[in-house]
Amino acid sequence: MQQLKTWIIILALVMLAYFFLFNKEEDKLYRPQDTFESEVQKRVVAQPPSDLGADERATIRVFENVSPTVVYITSTSLRRDFFSFDVFEVPQGTGSGFIWDDRGHVVTNFHVIYRANAVHVILQDKSSFEARVVGTDPDHDIAVLRIDAPAGSLIPIPVGSSDRLRVGQKVLAIGNPFGLDYTLTTGVISALGRTIESMSGRTIYGVIQTDAAINPGNSGGPLLDSFGRLIGVNTAITSPSGAYAGVGFAVPVDLVNRYVPQLIKHGKIIRPGLGVTLLAESFTEKWGVEGAVILDVSKGSSAEKTGLRGTKRTVWGNIQIGDIIVKVDDYDVKNQNDLLDALDQYRVGDVVSVEFYRDNKRKAAKVRLQAL
Repeated sequence: MQQLKTWIIILALVMLAYFFLFNKEEDKLYRPQDTFESEVQKRVVAQPPSDLGADERATIRVFENVSPTVVYITSTSLRRDFFSFDVFEVPQGTGSGFIWDDRGHVVTNFHVIYRANAVHVILQDKSSFEARVVGTDPDHDIAVLRIDAPAGSLIPIPVGSSDRLRVGQKVLAIGNPFGLDYTLTTGVISALGRTIESMSGRTIYGVIQTDAAINPGNSGGPLLDSFGRLIGVNTAITSPSGAYAGVGFAVPVDLVNRYVPQLIKHGKIIRPGLGVTLLAESFTEKWGVEGAVILDVSKGSSAEKTGLRGTKRTVWGNIQIGDIIVKVDDYDVKNQNDLLDALDQYRVGDVVSVEFYRDNKRKAAKVRLQAL
């Protein structure tokens, strides 16, 4: 027993000696050397040739000049409590917009204010104003609001053109994605002449595709060229998750510049037409007819003066199909939407060539477009 105790004491002493020596070595590893300075100095900042690159300066200049024209839009709707029947406001959505003129008109997307009972516009200085809806164009996803803001706080956005845009051209987007105010993203024009479907089911043509990051909340905000001019209104994204996936779309500014003055003046789009009512597409599809079939011709209309005919029932009770419009100038017409889209390229008072089938014979007539 005495021998066992002796061995235990020896083993303990050996372990203490080992740990003492080991710790001494580690102390040497982590002990500051005498050659180190007592105080660590900061690294010297490397000076660039100039403060910022030319491209960076241009981007910053665009953001500083245009961001005061961009607004944050919130909308609310009324809901009734299921149990108490009390009516209360709930958030409907958020989006972006931009100041159109010094009279307080603000342009945004129609889907940003859709079904809203109240709309508020927040300027860059955080001042908030209740907005009145002046006019909407669901077919092109455009809406015009108006706010009673001091003239000094209303800075209209510079308007460019979308007619000569080129793929690869630099673009910038300013908006409020996910409620993060005044966010700038940059990219290029990825494609031109795209088509997207509006909330009304109509096709929007000539849409700009960009890889500048556009997320929920960017809708209604401006797409700018490198000079800070408006070239489009950000309206949609293509993404399985609903967030940015490198593909965004903007309604071209030439279309916006055409319709916004009408919305301000009339509250709606004054579209050119022929003065006819068209047969429902369910019937044309059922009968295998390609084109826009005239159901009725309005009295005193341009179509009546030209001699176009509508659908009627014969004395024998049979249905005689009216003229089938298949072309307007250079635009082929295969259905109602094609005809409406073709007429949207013109103004009231323009004269167009309408080609149609009557009794299996192709005919043509000149028609002066009238206001619908």
